[in-house]
Parts: sequence; structure tokens; C-alpha cells
Amino acid sequence: MPNLKASIKDLRKTKKRTDRRKSVVSGVRNILKKIRTKNPEEAGKMLPGVYSVIDKAVQAGIIKKNTGNRYKARASKKTAVKK
Repeated sequence: MPNLKASIKDLRKTKKRTDRRKSVVSGVRNILKKIRTKNPEEAGKMLPGVYSVIDKAVQAGIIKKNTGNRYKARASKKTAVKK
């Protein structure tokens, strides 16, 4: 445990940030899992919402830009209708 008052406050802030980031990352992962389990037509309808969630996480700095782009590319690949 930290001894200094500022260190104690910093520990509280770190815990709060960690919890917030965990919830966002788990939300992104959950929506990606949902899109993988749906058939391509239903997944295609969900795609704008998926993009929005990923873009918000990137904008907040929780996931990196290239990671977000990779997630979006994989999601769109899953929604492509195979002929």
C-alpha cells in the first residue's frame, strides 16, 4: 500500500480507469462475438453499430487505431455473403 496521500489518490484513479477500460474492451469483444454467431444477413445489419462501438473505443484511446481497423475488417469479412 502507498504511504503518501498523492500515491493513495493515484491508486484510486488507476483502479477507476482500469474498470472503465475493462468494461469498454469487454463490450467490444462481446459485440464481435455476437456478429460472429449470426448469419451474414443479420450480421450485415449489425455492422454500423459494431463500427460505432469500435470507433468510440479507438477515440477514447482504449484500443489502438490499427487494432480497431483490424476488428472492423474482420467483422465486415464475416458479414460478406458467400456465393
